[in-house]
Amino acid sequence: MNVPKQTHDSGSRTDLKILLALLTLLLIGSPGASAGKRRSPAGGERDRAAAAANGQALIWRQPENISSRDLFWGPGGKEHAPRGVFTFVKEDMNGTNPKFDVTDQDGVRWKVKMGVEARSENAADRIVWAAGYFTNEDYFVAHLDVRGMPARLHRGWKMVGPNGQVRNVRLKRETKNEKKLGDWQWRNSQFTGSPEWNGLRVMMALINNWDLKDVNNAIYQRKDGDRIFLVSDLGASFGAAGRTWPTWKAKDDFDSFSRSKFILRVNTGAVDFATPARPNWKIAVNPRSYFSRIRMEWIGRGVPIGDVRWIANILSRLSPQQICDAFRASGYSPDEVQAFAGVVEQRIAALKRL
Repeated sequence: MNVPKQTHDSGSRTDLKILLALLTLLLIGSPGASAGKRRSPAGGERDRAAAAANGQALIWRQPENISSRDLFWGPGGKEHAPRGVFTFVKEDMNGTNPKFDVTDQDGVRWKVKMGVEARSENAADRIVWAAGYFTNEDYFVAHLDVRGMPARLHRGWKMVGPNGQVRNVRLKRETKNEKKLGDWQWRNSQFTGSPEWNGLRVMMALINNWDLKDVNNAIYQRKDGDRIFLVSDLGASFGAAGRTWPTWKAKDDFDSFSRSKFILRVNTGAVDFATPARPNWKIAVNPRSYFSRIRMEWIGRGVPIGDVRWIANILSRLSPQQICDAFRASGYSPDEVQAFAGVVEQRIAALKRL
C-alpha cells in the first residue's frame, strides 16, 4: 500500500530537481544575469529607444510661412539636391515602375525611378508638402550619368543610353535619420477620422492620385523619435481620376487631368470627390485588381465639409508662382507648367467656394 506513494513522491522530487535545474540555466543565460560579462547596448541604441518612447505620431505639421515655401526645391531644399556622377548599386524590382539604387559623390544613396511617374511624382510631392504633409525628398533630373550600370537591366533597359546615361528620372533621397517601420492603412490608422486625415484625402483628389493602396503608405521612425505617416508613392497623379485604358492616360496626362471631374457632389455637411474613381471596365480582365480598386472609392467620398474648408484655407495661401514652380522643377515645358498649374489653381478656388 505504501509503495505507490513512495514512488510518486520520488518522481515528484525528481521533477522538481529538473525544473530547478532548468530555471537555473535560464537565469544564467538571461541578459540580466550575464550583464557583467556581455557587452551592453550601444549608447545610440538606448538614445533611439528613449526617443521613440517620447516621440509623437504625426501625419501633418503646420506649414510655417507657407506663402514663402520653395516649391521648386521642395522638402529637401537646394542643399540636398543630387549632384555629380552617380554609381550604380542595385536594381529594385519592387513596384510597377523600373527603379534602381545609386550613390552620389558624397556617398548619399538615391532611388532612381524611370518612366511615366518621374515627373508627376516630383510635382505631387511638392504640392502635398506645401500643405503641411510629409513627403519624400524627391528631385527630377533630366540627364543622369551612372557609372557601373549593368549591360542590361531587367526592367527599363530601353531607357538607358550609352555609358549609363539616363534621362528624365526621379531621384528619392535615402536618409540615415529615419527608418521605415512599415505601412499604414487608410481605414484603420490612428488618424482615421481626424481633420488632418480628411485633409490628406482632399489632397489626393486635388492631384488625382488614384493609386491609394495601403502599401503605398509608409511610417518612418525619425532619429528624434517622431513617427511620421505619409503617402510614399504619389506617381499616379495628374492624369485620370482612376485607373483607365489606355494606361498612359492614367498618369501625367494633361487632357485626362483637365477633363476629369473633381467634386462629384456636395451633400449635407460632406463632399464627395471623384478621385479615386471606378476603374475603366476593361480593367475587369483582372477581376482581383478591378474590385480592389472599387473598394478604394470610399476614400474620396463623404469628406466633412469643415475639414475640406480647413485644407482649402491652407492651399489658398499658395501663390500661382509657387504652384508653377512645382511643375517647373519636374521637367514640364513652359506651356505644360501653365496648363497643369492652372487646373490646380482652379481646383483650389473650387474648394474655397464650398
